[in-house]
Amino acid sequence: MTWTLARRAERMNPSIIREILKVTERPGILSMAGGLPSPDSFPVEAVQAATQKVLREAPREALQYAASEGYGPLREWVADHLARHGLRVQPSQVLITAGSQQGLDLVGKVLLDAGSRVLVETPTYLGALQAFAPFEPEFVPVPSDDDGPLPEALGDCARGARFFYVLPNYQNPSGRCMSEARRAALAREAQRLGLPLVEDNPYGDLWFDAPPPAPLVARDPEQTIYLGSFSKVLAPGLRLGYVVAPQALYPKLLQAKQAADLHTPVFNQRIVHEVVRDGFLDRHLPAVRARYAAQRDAMRAALERHMPEGCRWNTPVGGMFFWMRLPDGMDAMALLEHAVEAGVAFVPGAAFYARDPQPGTLRLSFVTLTPEQIERGIATLVQVLRATADPRRSP
Repeated sequence: MTWTLARRAERMNPSIIREILKVTERPGILSMAGGLPSPDSFPVEAVQAATQKVLREAPREALQYAASEGYGPLREWVADHLARHGLRVQPSQVLITAGSQQGLDLVGKVLLDAGSRVLVETPTYLGALQAFAPFEPEFVPVPSDDDGPLPEALGDCARGARFFYVLPNYQNPSGRCMSEARRAALAREAQRLGLPLVEDNPYGDLWFDAPPPAPLVARDPEQTIYLGSFSKVLAPGLRLGYVVAPQALYPKLLQAKQAADLHTPVFNQRIVHEVVRDGFLDRHLPAVRARYAAQRDAMRAALERHMPEGCRWNTPVGGMFFWMRLPDGMDAMALLEHAVEAGVAFVPGAAFYARDPQPGTLRLSFVTLTPEQIERGIATLVQVLRATADPRRSP
């Protein structure tokens, strides 16, 4: 017997990041590859106390099936939390998901047909491309600069598009953060074109010196789907995120959720609500930001100290990533093999492009290494880079 795959299955491809992470599990590898939060930032004691309280006070409810929409008090907390960022959100608009990655899958199921146009940034989040790809859309990259997508470019590619997927805050992979002026111009142009937005914001609370401008959804809530996550601010192992959708669209997203998994684990939802309900994040996040800022500074210093002429990079003001361009003619994928042999890893940038990949780009994550490890990792990477550029030199 031969299995016949659905056409959508043929469009599913392994994540290059996940494949690289398998390699980085080898002892001695200094990994700057995965977009993983620092395990030192996980609030283990708070989660442990919350778990005990949930099992003590509501064990039957926590271990039973629950509403597909999500745990009511947690949905209310999300609405109140977003109100602090200028969003007027009703709990009835909040759908709790198994991480924001599931939110992307639900958006694709509800809004995309084969051949539907989807606008994406250049570059964009690989996980979103993977989530949307099985629905056979036509990806249309929007030209972008260091401030994000260019609003004036939307008119050339927005005709017939189902939505524009954007990450305004400390974007994965580029680390860039859209300015207030760019957000206003982008929102105005999207409104003029009648172009819906899907705004993904997993990193918005990880700012270093000042919080980012107001989300795009605050400017046009009826034309924007907003995705958030607890993975970067608490712990990714809990697999909790949320979608905030216009009332007219919410029922279809809920139906897609019901068909996928009935509901997100209510045990995890109750634990997270118990952790965050009394203002815990206001006490927890400043330490996380300070830790990440110090690691960002260590990587910036190491890059400035070691990187040869011809390499260019950004300096992020939040989030977890540096984005680098290698000297002309160099291929980051070819460089990776030699880097892993030397004991360091990164993510080649080509996978983050919906079209016309740029092989001379790469992403560096800084939050899981100490400043000393970052110094050693960057120094080793530069040795490999020089040896790859000149085979007569050995790393």
